Amino acid sequence: MKRRQLVLAAASMPLMAGPAWSHHGWSSFDQDRPIYLEGVVMVSRWQNPHVELDIETPAGMKVPADLARRSLPPQSAPVDGPGLLAKASVPRRADRKWELELAPLTRMQAWKIPEIKQGAQVSAVGFTFKDEAGEAIVRVEYLFLDGKVYGLRSSPA
Repeated sequence: MKRRQLVLAAASMPLMAGPAWSHHGWSSFDQDRPIYLEGVVMVSRWQNPHVELDIETPAGMKVPADLARRSLPPQSAPVDGPGLLAKASVPRRADRKWELELAPLTRMQAWKIPEIKQGAQVSAVGFTFKDEAGEAIVRVEYLFLDGKVYGLRSSPA
């Protein structure tokens, strides 16, 4: 009987590990096509491996006219931030609900980003999957919050 229990336990392990498999590295995202999103936070998950926000975007969302001219943190210079902002476009897909994958908690704390709560207004530039296939997820490169910009792949100076 013990052997059967062991086999059943081992067979169920992948089912328990499901959420860990859903974590995406940067290589999963199309870094040739930056996406601009803005919206109201519907759900905030302030946790590791990274902070996640579910936002609802407005109908008819457009890239702000000043986006390419916005100042960026100097420590994010290894990323071509001005180039990303200049190339950013709104998604082609019609989803109004998107998940934003932000940085790990330690980096959010290093930037002194206050916990983002439901109802907050945020905007971001980041990357989604090639051809916008799959889930409506954007891995955020730059987060715009309360008049500030944060380069989430870098740490503050």
